[in-house]
Amino acid sequence: MKSWTESKEERKLRKALERQGLSDAEQNVDKKYVVCLKWGNKYSPEYVNKLYNMVKRNLTIDYEFVCYTENRNGIDSHIKTLPLPNLPVSGWWYKPWFLSNELCIQGTALFLDLDLIVFRNIDKLFDYKPECNFVIIRDFNRQLRPTWDKMNSSAFRFRVGHYNDAYLEFKQNTQRNVSRYHGDQDWMYKSITDHAFWPDEWIQSYKWEMRNRRDLGFVNGKRNFTKPGHPIVLNNTSIAVFHGEPNIPDCVDTWPRENWI
Repeated sequence: MKSWTESKEERKLRKALERQGLSDAEQNVDKKYVVCLKWGNKYSPEYVNKLYNMVKRNLTIDYEFVCYTENRNGIDSHIKTLPLPNLPVSGWWYKPWFLSNELCIQGTALFLDLDLIVFRNIDKLFDYKPECNFVIIRDFNRQLRPTWDKMNSSAFRFRVGHYNDAYLEFKQNTQRNVSRYHGDQDWMYKSITDHAFWPDEWIQSYKWEMRNRRDLGFVNGKRNFTKPGHPIVLNNTSIAVFHGEPNIPDCVDTWPRENWI
C-alpha cells in the first residue's frame, strides 16, 4: 500500500479541524450543512453567490452554507469557505473527498452542484429518510429507461465521515479509479451500496424532463434549445439541474434567468 506524505494543503485542513476542537457532545449533534465545490475556472464566483442566495430563500431549517474551494476571490464575504485538499484530480473528481472525515464539519451535509437552480423549498431533502446515510438523485437517464438505477451526483445528502473508508480506497488508487470510471457518480454507485434515491419529481433535469430534449440543437456552435420555450414545472419539483449544455446563463429560455437570482 502506498504511503502518503502530508501536503501543505492537507496540513492546513488538519489544523483547521484541530482548531475547531469539537467536543464529543457537539459531534453528536446532527448539525445540518449545505456544501458546494468550486474548483478552477469553469464556474465563476457568481455561481457560488447565487447558489447561496437560492438556498437561503428556500431552506428554513437551521443550517450552515460552506463552499470548498482553492480560490475564494469574488465569493460573497458572508459565505464560509474552506480549502480543498491537494489531490491529483480536477473538477468533479473532488467529490469523493466529500465522503471523507476531513471536511472540518460534523453532522449531515447536502451537497449541491453549482449548475442548478433552487426555486422552491428544499427542507424535504433533509427530512426524507433521515435514517439513511446517503441519499442521491436517480440519474436522469431514467427519462429514457424507467428502471434505470444509477446515480447523478448533482445533489446528494450524506452523513459526514460515514464513508471515509470508501474515500481512503479512492485516495490510495486515485488514478486507477479515475481511469476506470466515467465520473465520480459511477465510482459512488460502485462504492456506496446502502443509498436511497429521492423521489424523481423533486429534482429534475431542465433539458430532459422540464423541457423536451427533442427541442435541443446547436445555436452559435453551442448546444441549446433552438427557440425559447417554457418548462413543465411539476408541483413537487424544487430544483432544476443544468447538466451539460446549455449552461444556465446561456439558455435561450427566460425561466432560468428569472429564477437564477
